[in-house]
Amino acid sequence: QVHLVESGGGLVQAGGSLRLSCAASGIIFSINRMGWYRQAPGKQRELVATITSAGSINYADSVKGRFTISRDYAKNIVYLQMDSLKFEDTAVYYCNAVRPPSSYWGQGTQVTVSS
Repeated sequence: QVHLVESGGGLVQAGGSLRLSCAASGIIFSINRMGWYRQAPGKQRELVATITSAGSINYADSVKGRFTISRDYAKNIVYLQMDSLKFEDTAVYYCNAVRPPSSYWGQGTQVTVSS
């Protein structure tokens, strides 16, 4: 099992910044990808950004140039730096870890951007 705990969500004005953190514990060896997804009310969960164990990064088009994903391999923490936040970034943000053949999710952290 992999246990994921997110932190760093909150309320911020449009144009502001937040940094989310996700700490992984448990059987963490062989995790080959970690990332962030989000789900807004009434919408499906969508990819925000992922980072592989090799350092390959992928962003959703909607966050490119504004969000930065990074990973501290020694501490088993993945971060999401969110800058220039927009109202439409409001959602519950979920951390994800893929350790084949399983996928694990955190409990989610609320990000609310006021316009």
